[in-house]
Amino acid sequence: MRVLIAGGGIAGLAFALGLKQRGIDCEVYESVPEMRALGVGITLLPHAMRELSALGLEPALREAGIENTTHKFFNRFGQWIYEERRGKFAGYPYPELGIHRGRLHMVLLEAANAQLGAGCIHTDHHCTGVEQDDRYVTAHFRQTTTGKPLESARGDILVACDGVNSAIRKQFYPNDKLVFAGINMWRGVTKHKPVFDGRTYMRVGAIDTGKMVIYPIIDNIDGRGNQLINWVAELRRPGSAMNDWNKRGKLEDFFDVYQDWHFEWLDVAKLIQDAEQILEYPMVDKDPLERWTFGRVTLMGDAAHPMYPRGANGAAQAIIDSRTLCDLLADSQDPREALASYEKVRLDVTANVVRTNRQYPPDYINIKVDELTGGKPFANIDDVISQEELKRIAENYARIAGFSKEAVR
Repeated sequence: MRVLIAGGGIAGLAFALGLKQRGIDCEVYESVPEMRALGVGITLLPHAMRELSALGLEPALREAGIENTTHKFFNRFGQWIYEERRGKFAGYPYPELGIHRGRLHMVLLEAANAQLGAGCIHTDHHCTGVEQDDRYVTAHFRQTTTGKPLESARGDILVACDGVNSAIRKQFYPNDKLVFAGINMWRGVTKHKPVFDGRTYMRVGAIDTGKMVIYPIIDNIDGRGNQLINWVAELRRPGSAMNDWNKRGKLEDFFDVYQDWHFEWLDVAKLIQDAEQILEYPMVDKDPLERWTFGRVTLMGDAAHPMYPRGANGAAQAIIDSRTLCDLLADSQDPREALASYEKVRLDVTANVVRTNRQYPPDYINIKVDELTGGKPFANIDDVISQEELKRIAENYARIAGFSKEAVR
């Protein structure tokens, strides 16, 4: 069997490593001319770490990231709402890591280069479309840097891991569109002394009045004990235009909401102002599809189920996709049957996560408290909502997203 993989991001490389582990040949075709350590922070939840550990990557990822101990929730006045232990500190068999996305990508790339062999990862290859017959699928490419046609590739199946703007998905769904609900994001990284224990993930505020997600991703970044802190500002403003992708963000576009966020435990306004870089992104997803698989072609990761970048679920679900399909291909005599079974196993599960991230995201705790208090400070959180009810909300999201303790084990 020969598998063609369109896309060399997190999904594509994890899938390639899983195939290699099972003795299945593959070729990876990536659009960018050179893979580099780009992006900002990402969180690897225990269900993602379960899959990455099975690929032998846990030691390298631990070295590259920071293991989280705790999640803390605050309102926009810096008042504590709720907290919970995370990863191994909560009794999971796997850790939860905060890591620079570029470092994660490079760990995957280094492993893929070492294990797949020379010439199996092709950069500067943008997949423009696919054709298939009873025996093979053929992928067509153009060179990203020049636009010139490149030699086509033929395999038994093709898996589209080419992201939210997938050209292959567009071939089967020509009217495919992004869904934008007026929420924009600005993401940055800042050198800062450790906050709390230096292993805490913080959710502050709510999207209608200003939300921040803050967590460390690199320890002792400067040799003086400071960490590289990842932060994300989210705002929903009715009628606002959609941000561009991965472009340099402007402080004046969002800072007015956060300029008074000076808390005893962190000066958030200064954290934003001291950022080394600020990038803007839109908060977008796509409506779940009724079908991913078309004969010898299927979709994976963001090409299959792009979801709001909340709760670290985009990467996690993509990595679980990859392991699921690897197992099915290894056990099947007909790869087309494996693709159909993969869709049956994963389609409804991921669609549920997409819908949940829209309606009851992981920061629903903050949203609920904001509603109950009318967006005002409170005297005592227990007079607003019980810790038991907040725990129930948190556990319900973990269950739907597939990282409850039972599911991970």
